[in-house]
Amino acid sequence: MKVVLIDGCRTPFLRSGTHYMDLMSYQLGEFAINGLLLKTGLEPGQVDKVIMGTVISNIQTSNVARESALGAGIPPTTPCHTVTQACISANRAIATACMEILAGQAEVVIAGGVDNTSDTPIQFRKQMQKKLFKAQKLRGLGDTLRFLASLRPADFVPQRPKVAEYSTQRVMGEDCDIMAARFGVSRREQDEYAVRSHQLAAKAHEDGHLPREMVEVAIPPRFSLIDKDNGIRPDTSLEKVSRLRPAFDRQFGTLTAANSSFLTDGAAVTLLMHEDKARQLGLTPKAELVDFTFTGQDVQDELLLGPAYAVSRLLDKTGMALSDFDVIEFHEAFAGQILSNLRALASDEFARQHLGRDKAVGEVDMDKFNRWGGSLSIGHPFGATGARLATTTANRLIEEDGRYGLLAACAAGAHGHAMILKRYEA
Repeated sequence: MKVVLIDGCRTPFLRSGTHYMDLMSYQLGEFAINGLLLKTGLEPGQVDKVIMGTVISNIQTSNVARESALGAGIPPTTPCHTVTQACISANRAIATACMEILAGQAEVVIAGGVDNTSDTPIQFRKQMQKKLFKAQKLRGLGDTLRFLASLRPADFVPQRPKVAEYSTQRVMGEDCDIMAARFGVSRREQDEYAVRSHQLAAKAHEDGHLPREMVEVAIPPRFSLIDKDNGIRPDTSLEKVSRLRPAFDRQFGTLTAANSSFLTDGAAVTLLMHEDKARQLGLTPKAELVDFTFTGQDVQDELLLGPAYAVSRLLDKTGMALSDFDVIEFHEAFAGQILSNLRALASDEFARQHLGRDKAVGEVDMDKFNRWGGSLSIGHPFGATGARLATTTANRLIEEDGRYGLLAACAAGAHGHAMILKRYEA
């Protein structure tokens, strides 16, 4: 049985704190699912399951897949569930959907993810949390007055949101600065790669490739229309980005705001089903899901090396080589992360010491790599990026007349993911 990808759809990806500021995550998921149904002509009642990935969960909508699906008109009889695996949460949702289809648990699944960092729940410190928890049992004026008297000014100081690795308490940019130094990736190389990402994304938008993957979003109450990503900088240049100061290690670091991905809001979903069901519904798939893998590494010094490990494992598993792929799409957390992983894949020493190989996985042909930009320019809503990668890989295979596509990503917790797509052949 073949699991096929019919199509994908996403909202425009916007910098956090901009136009999605007043929305909740589930609303972005709703927009993406509605767009996918409209794009494919699928009836909501034909969907067997909805699986969504997310990272920053709002306690009011902890099963964001369910709220997104209901808002998009998916019947309440359709079960929905939410998964989380940091920046590869949507990849995990797609993999779970694939396994459900292969196991005969579903025929048609919408899988993807969403994150709205503009709607990050703000927490109080533990002492205040305890007081508020006990306040649920307040009875009468006396209890209320005693509770109010117990409060101190320090109780009202909120915890500032911080995207940090829990076990090390380092933010990811700090780990990437260390890794870039380890692999000898210079500041100039990182800046050049960041400029490349923005210029390619701007061209892909101008050529219509990126707009075809999106659904326009109308935001109430004025229903202002959002129809493009707002993080892409067409006028960026090496001269401009080279002026920026290091963002993490102020003294020795090489990572800046320009060569690092930015906090992003957005949602992306894909439509998956088995091949026979696609024929039955009269839908033409774009790609076949060939295989995938997930890996775990050491959080102390391999946090962002997931693509190197996952790609190596997947190629070993399938007997394929990098030269077999016409399209390659990696998640761009940082320019330093991308360039370090590419060097790891091309290194005989790294292969022998870490991958159990006699020689390097190989050099990645940059003419095949992230040709429509990437997370550095398009943006990176943590829970949604994996679905964007899958959609773009499938679309590039068709646009560039390719046969096999490889996508990969790193994630917090030192996880990695890689997946192979094949252009659909009837």
